[in-house]
Amino acid sequence: MKASDIRRDKVAEVSRWRRVLSFEPVNRLKDESSLYLRQHADNPVHWHAWGDAAFEEARERDVPVLLSVGYSSCHWCHVMAHESFEDDETATLMNELFVNVKVDREERPDVDALYMQATIALSGGGGWPMTVFMTPEGKPFYAGTYFPPTARNGLPGFRDVLSGLSDAYASRREEVAGQADRITDQIAEAAARRADPEALTPEILDEAIVGLARVFDPVEGGFGGAPKFPPSVSLEFLIRRMKAGDADRHVQQIVDLTMAKMAAGGIYDQVGGGFHRYSVDNVWLVPHFEKMLYDNALLAGDYALAFTLGGSPEARRIAEETLDYLLREMRAPDGGFAAAQDADTPEGEGAYFTWTPDSLAEVLDVLEVRAVRARYGVTPQGNFENNTTILRGVAPIAAVSQEIGEDAAPVLARALTKLREARGRRTPPVRDDKVIASWNGLAIASFAVAGIALDRPDYVEAARDAAAFVLDHLVVDERLRRTYADGEAHHLGQLDDHANVCHGLLALYEATFEPRWLDAARDLADAMIDLFADTERGGFYQAGADGPELVARTRDLEDNPAPGGNSQAAWVLVRIAALTGSRQLPALAEAALRLVRDEMASVPQAFSTALTALDFQVNDSVEIAIVGPLDDERTKALIDVARTDAGPRAVIAAGSPDDAAAVEAAPLLEDRPLVDGAPAAYVCRAFACRAPVTTPEALRAELGPDVGAEPQTAEG
Repeated sequence: MKASDIRRDKVAEVSRWRRVLSFEPVNRLKDESSLYLRQHADNPVHWHAWGDAAFEEARERDVPVLLSVGYSSCHWCHVMAHESFEDDETATLMNELFVNVKVDREERPDVDALYMQATIALSGGGGWPMTVFMTPEGKPFYAGTYFPPTARNGLPGFRDVLSGLSDAYASRREEVAGQADRITDQIAEAAARRADPEALTPEILDEAIVGLARVFDPVEGGFGGAPKFPPSVSLEFLIRRMKAGDADRHVQQIVDLTMAKMAAGGIYDQVGGGFHRYSVDNVWLVPHFEKMLYDNALLAGDYALAFTLGGSPEARRIAEETLDYLLREMRAPDGGFAAAQDADTPEGEGAYFTWTPDSLAEVLDVLEVRAVRARYGVTPQGNFENNTTILRGVAPIAAVSQEIGEDAAPVLARALTKLREARGRRTPPVRDDKVIASWNGLAIASFAVAGIALDRPDYVEAARDAAAFVLDHLVVDERLRRTYADGEAHHLGQLDDHANVCHGLLALYEATFEPRWLDAARDLADAMIDLFADTERGGFYQAGADGPELVARTRDLEDNPAPGGNSQAAWVLVRIAALTGSRQLPALAEAALRLVRDEMASVPQAFSTALTALDFQVNDSVEIAIVGPLDDERTKALIDVARTDAGPRAVIAAGSPDDAAAVEAAPLLEDRPLVDGAPAAYVCRAFACRAPVTTPEALRAELGPDVGAEPQTAEG
């Protein structure tokens, strides 16, 4: 039988099943909570959201499922939508031959992770848009990323793919089923990995630094070549090593050059602050222009942490501009933070962010134009499409001052304010307003850390507001949800939601010492263990045991580029253990780290969160209990010293010994009396504490490098 005859028979069969079973041939996305799904609500494709109904229809019609995964700010997702999903001929083919399912990867990372593994296994690469063809049981048999409408540049045309796979499913069912079973088994086997029995040692950290140095770009910073992503989690690991005094000059070069090059590049929004997702080149010039909450939260935290190393004004500027951007453009009315801003506007990708000499002259006076052109490299030829210029720092301010004959700093400050106001009159990128628990946890942490590091109480207050939003709106029936949109929480929270929110709450506790945040972190950690821990093999699964069943359960191991859930879980558990004295939590964290033991050393740029947790666990961590009224200046002075001198492997608990809530939240404070009525600090190592001290000078001495770990009291 010819392929055309098979297609004709299948179309007839589809029509019969629709008559018999009354499947409604409509697009079902208009009422979905996801902006990405709603962006496809007017497609002629009869989209389903992920759910049982789609697979039931596929079984009844005996056709494959076509899964399309993307997210609202994805440029190539929009391209494929315009070319194929809005095309009537292509949509007709999709509707006749498949049941079509749309998934927002930001809402359902478990679905995305499962089928991304399949895509990589089947095609050798991954990315978004992701296009997966599967059996009605959800088993994948063919996959790819972007498909053009017709064949070009070595890629098959999408309509040809649709026809060919439909024919294969109809005429070579056994072969297709065998392929689907093999891929599904392969994914399941990967998730069944066990913790490495070998010891976790400090040498792994040294090997990881050598590995990072090996892929470091000594000219432009960062790791590897184009496309170049901001290495936010690797930077945090290296900065922490520097703060601990365990890094050499080469590590400092990696950190300093990478952070300077990113801050001067087009990947950084020189006018409005904040970082774009990545650069398509290796020099940080031309970005994909979407802005993601997780990137900006992580990078702002990195620059704030770098500021604490030596008080760099440039590190402070980037941290503040990035956090101010989040407050100005990404904060929702009730205190949470929106997920992303799109790469595209009606005028084209990047049009919102680029300039020409003429567009500068429309806004600025002559001196300001000269200063901006000299500082940011604006030329008639441009460095981007249509002779436009992406602003980047091409000359230091001192050189600009020499160029214009006066101090350029105030001139540039005025000019950037005017440019930001002028840009505000352009059509802005669409903002995806959904609040994602995981990414808000990262934002809470960065605002809390930066608030203390930069002495910005308003940042700490923003962290409080965001934490309250998450706990008030995203916890439903004592279960954390992943997203909040249109006044409702949606989807069960996954491992990264629990781990990252817990991470943020721990940072907020150490910024405020308010017990409610530590209580909430401990509750989330308990839920995380109950829902996600693999007690047999070690480590954590990505989706909870109470979630909808998929054909295989996956693990969230790699930093990509936000922290991997398994590693972040380990990182929060070792810190909670230090604050509470738990003996169970370090063992769970160790098992999670053993799961990626080899990868930490061999591919450290993908496992830097695990390395940060390992650094805390295998080196001498410090627990500091400060007792005294939090509004007492003597207590505040002890807290200040603890924050500045304890180093990155410390946890700090503080509160009055008479405050039962504070002591219950942080058992590290238990049985720590005042000393002769004065606030006191207890420095502990491995849960053994030295004699208390009552002055900043004495505490600074206790935290010095020459102080041993032997306890002087029996308290612990």
